[in-house]
Amino acid sequence: MKDERELNAEILRRRMVDNQLIGRGISDPRVLEAFRTVPRHEFAGRASPEESYGDFPLAIGRGQTISQPYMVALMTEALELKGGEKVLEIGTGSGYQAAILSKLAREVWSVERIPELAASSHARLKELGYDNVEVVVGDGTRGWPEEAPYAGIVVTAGSPGVPPPLLDQLDEGGRLVIPVGSGYSQTLAVLEKKEGKIHRRERGGCVFVPLIGEYGWKK
Repeated sequence: MKDERELNAEILRRRMVDNQLIGRGISDPRVLEAFRTVPRHEFAGRASPEESYGDFPLAIGRGQTISQPYMVALMTEALELKGGEKVLEIGTGSGYQAAILSKLAREVWSVERIPELAASSHARLKELGYDNVEVVVGDGTRGWPEEAPYAGIVVTAGSPGVPPPLLDQLDEGGRLVIPVGSGYSQTLAVLEKKEGKIHRRERGGCVFVPLIGEYGWKK
């Protein structure tokens, strides 16, 4: 039997999907179902359920955020996952994007540069049953070569350019989704590897916290 809090969160989740995602053109049925299922409020820190499902990003501490639901959905849909893939996420944060990806891929590796966030998100994901996600600490701009190649790579921070190691670790036919631009505004780029060549398209403007690392912004 679901308690009142769970029922309220479920209503808020479905409203979020209908208004913020479907209403803006997100159409992949598997992506929409993942957003209906994953409890965003469990990844939103001290935010209320109403705030957790709002149409805006949320601060999670250490200068990091959990992205606006629509932006998470747009980036996820751009990966075009079918279910059997190994995926790499750069920037675990609270673990929400990783939880969404876990519903859509066979295996998810997530790199977080802040040890405290990595530890808390790892514990949260395991507690909530997302057992196909592994969180590791490292410089996300270097990717995670130990498990490469990846069918999909998603970067949840803004970069001045595309880190070469991420392209190297992208499998043939795979897609890399990354915000590229200045420290204040970026363009969401989707790069696909076909026959060893990179094909790029853009999905509009966005604003993310900076991607810190060897191939990103310096501290």
